[in-house]
Amino acid sequence: MNVINVHERDLRADPHDVGALIDTLASANDRLWPHEDWPRMKFDRPLAVGARGGHGPIRYFVEAYAPGSFIRFRFTGPRGLEGTHGLYVLPGPQGTIRLRHSLEITPRGLARFSWPLAYRWLHDALVEDALTKAEAALGLAPRRQAWSPYVRFLRWLAARGVLRLRIPRAGPA
Repeated sequence: MNVINVHERDLRADPHDVGALIDTLASANDRLWPHEDWPRMKFDRPLAVGARGGHGPIRYFVEAYAPGSFIRFRFTGPRGLEGTHGLYVLPGPQGTIRLRHSLEITPRGLARFSWPLAYRWLHDALVEDALTKAEAALGLAPRRQAWSPYVRFLRWLAARGVLRLRIPRAGPA
């Protein structure tokens, strides 16, 4: 089973400003990653090809990076998540700039179950929160997506140690 999962927002903003958000990832001044409600993105060095890290139990390294334009990560864990995810600044319709997050994986082994039952739901909520944070950082009206009851349930399980995830308790209702 191959998984292609895409989230995007069309932003009325300068492409350089949108691209600059990507460049702040995992920094002390991260303006894109929603670390207020999710595990921080961290790397073993500043953002560059080869930097290794991840967020929570999800591990990856920077496979490709063009500052101000795109970044692509390759998964290294958990076991069974094989593939990439990345952020891209693209032309959008009617003069907008599209910020796209794209994930392409082939779940193997237990990940064939953990992806559709847990990771996918948490991933979708986290990415939507990142896109909302991008809107706010650009001075646009943020279009916040409420977490589904299932996402809130998964976070509740994680907070009690039932799921091996480190997720802050706060967040949107």
